[in-house]
Amino acid sequence: MQLAIETYARQQPDVVTGLFEWYRDCAKMLWLGSDLLDGFVNYCQHAHPELIDSPLRESIIKSQEAAFSGNQFYLLIRPRVAEQIYLRYSYDDHRLTRCEASEFLSFKEKLITGREHSTNLEIDLAPFERDVPKMNQTRSIGSGVEFLNRRFSSRLSNALRYGDDLLLPFLQVHAYGDQTFLISPAIKNSTELRAALADALEYIKAQDSDLLWGDVESSLRLLGFEPGWGRTIKDIRTTMELLADLLEAPDYSNLERFLDRIPMIFNIAILSPHGYFGQKNVLGLPDTGGQVVYILDQVRALEREIKKRLYEQGLAISPRILIITRLIPEAGDTTCDQPIEPVEGTDHSLIIRVPFRRLDGSIVTEWISRFEVWPYLEQFSRDSEQAIVEQLGRRPDLVIGNYSDGNLAAYLIAQKFGVTQCTIAHALEKTKYLYSALYWQDMEEQYHFSCQFTADLIAMNSSDFIITSTYQEIAGSDDVVGQYESYGSFTMPGLQRIIHGIDVFDPKFNIVSPGADDSIYFPYHAGKRRSEQDVREVHNLLYGEQSSNCRGFLQDNNRPLIFSMARLDKIKNLTGLVHWYGCHETLRKTANLVIVGGVIDPTHSHDGEEQEQIRHMHELFDQYQLDTQVRWLGRRLDKSLCGELYRCIADQQGIFVQPAFFEAFGLTVVEAMASGVPTFATRYGGPLEIIEDKVSGFHIDPNRGDEAAARMADFFERCETDKKYWQYISANGIKRIEARYTWRRYAQRLLTLTCIYGFWRFSNDLERQETNRYLQMLYHLQFKHRAALIEPIR
Repeated sequence: MQLAIETYARQQPDVVTGLFEWYRDCAKMLWLGSDLLDGFVNYCQHAHPELIDSPLRESIIKSQEAAFSGNQFYLLIRPRVAEQIYLRYSYDDHRLTRCEASEFLSFKEKLITGREHSTNLEIDLAPFERDVPKMNQTRSIGSGVEFLNRRFSSRLSNALRYGDDLLLPFLQVHAYGDQTFLISPAIKNSTELRAALADALEYIKAQDSDLLWGDVESSLRLLGFEPGWGRTIKDIRTTMELLADLLEAPDYSNLERFLDRIPMIFNIAILSPHGYFGQKNVLGLPDTGGQVVYILDQVRALEREIKKRLYEQGLAISPRILIITRLIPEAGDTTCDQPIEPVEGTDHSLIIRVPFRRLDGSIVTEWISRFEVWPYLEQFSRDSEQAIVEQLGRRPDLVIGNYSDGNLAAYLIAQKFGVTQCTIAHALEKTKYLYSALYWQDMEEQYHFSCQFTADLIAMNSSDFIITSTYQEIAGSDDVVGQYESYGSFTMPGLQRIIHGIDVFDPKFNIVSPGADDSIYFPYHAGKRRSEQDVREVHNLLYGEQSSNCRGFLQDNNRPLIFSMARLDKIKNLTGLVHWYGCHETLRKTANLVIVGGVIDPTHSHDGEEQEQIRHMHELFDQYQLDTQVRWLGRRLDKSLCGELYRCIADQQGIFVQPAFFEAFGLTVVEAMASGVPTFATRYGGPLEIIEDKVSGFHIDPNRGDEAAARMADFFERCETDKKYWQYISANGIKRIEARYTWRRYAQRLLTLTCIYGFWRFSNDLERQETNRYLQMLYHLQFKHRAALIEPIR
């Protein structure tokens, strides 16, 4: 692909030379894409106004970053999603040429370290992926399982043609305890399997349709079939016919349907070490937010779906799901000091808490930041392995990691047990902080990114499949680099240079969006489902007298409410929303603002970033005199109360605002829309996909707060003139969530993925043994060394 800037360099070299001379005169060492565009616009205005709308401008718009020093200017251009082109401009010979990622990264290292020759460790996983099938269309990113199904059905067809047995060995490994499933050892090959299937289907065809497995078990066992085909005659027949069709003419859709019906998943271990993981009094505590809600809802949905599947498969087995998290002896008014806690709304799912231990075996008693957990994770993982076996009596069928620490623990545990590993990042920190890899040493004391980014690389490359909530999480958009995409190549000067970290075209990536708990978050107009007690309590929260856990008293309670709820940290940008509101006179005259986040007294927080935001929030209240227009609730709310809070906002025709600088998914966006509250949310991250702008909600740019505030004010103004407009947005938001974002659909998809990747792993030897050896070296020689440098908690 020839870039416009390359064409100009060849056809109009003076223009390109003038542009790079302009950049050099700015004397700037590192450039962001926005800097490059501003520089281009200034150059055009002063020298070449005809270029302002030229194709050259497109190349500059697609530029992600640049680096300049001496006689060289390096440029990274991203012409389309998941494609990077590196360019080098030489001021000596005025030539623009392409270069490799390693050269660009090495050049940046020299700028940071000041050393001419760098001896960084180079990490390159590309050689291990030469035989791994990859997608090549950007529209296919995040649809890995569909790609694998097509590939495997083709391979299965070829295997059957040449007499290879691929399905039979896989079907014969399934068992639970002493109970064998599906096919007995008496069937030796595919020829015998086809014959047995034909006899079984002929036999079933003659049976009454209301019979169950137990009624035909003895006859089917004589033919070589074990339990697991289905509970009813209809179920048994459907599963056997799918297998017969696959053996005759493999088809990728039938392959997925068949694997979906196989009893493969009975027990799951879910890892989430950091924060306060509990069911009450935890939301809003440091490092404790949407991930906890996500996992609890996930577990309830998964247990329901596994129970349903096992019942339909005719098996009397109770699924077990374990959430493995950290035990915190100094747990305050939470239950995080309890080793075992049943998950509410489930029959057999548990929260298992395992303490962090120092090298001498003593227990860390207090909460520690998610950025400080790295020295404790290896022992935590060992102890977790033991706890899992004690609870289940066997290894789990699937290990799911959450966030960087949980994903590293899941890697260690899955390697130990030899089971399928699933990675869920929720949010990768690398894209949250500007130049977080390049200037990692400046941030190391607070964030320890040397550990975190290395752990991320290990987990995402070892995982059998990766779940993301949105496409953007993987590959971003036309303008923004995806979270996973950012791990493709980067450098941490003095530590490591990643030439090839991850490929977003890898079929391990799958988009499976979560939902809101529909027993909690339902539309405001479902009056019979609402609790009068919750309504009264929410009214008191909004309009009651001030107390130690709130600031502000809303003087005019007839106004609609602008509502936002999140952790009180920089990324979530709650103070930014308060600033926008304070500056916009029209908005202040139209609506009141309600904020739920953090605590009111900074001395009651143990998190430095949160303390800073608390103090800033108080400064904004004082600066704009907001105490009669803004209500700040610094307290944790139960989920049922959160659901009613959204509905009470809707009762007054208010709105929900998610002003984060970046939001990986946006669970509160889904909750608000499901409750019927028109939602304004950041355009950076998941909400861009959840909301259809001006149809089911509105996108806002958190970097342009004045425009965001004006958009809210315009909405309220239109609602005054068009009484149906609020209802239009509200109803479309509800429809959007019901169609795309439910936990039932999530659970079905996750279990389907587990079945298919389990089959692919077994049949295609996709355990990637060479990669795993490389990752083990990276873990033991790089990660553990960096983790050992973190000063332990006394």
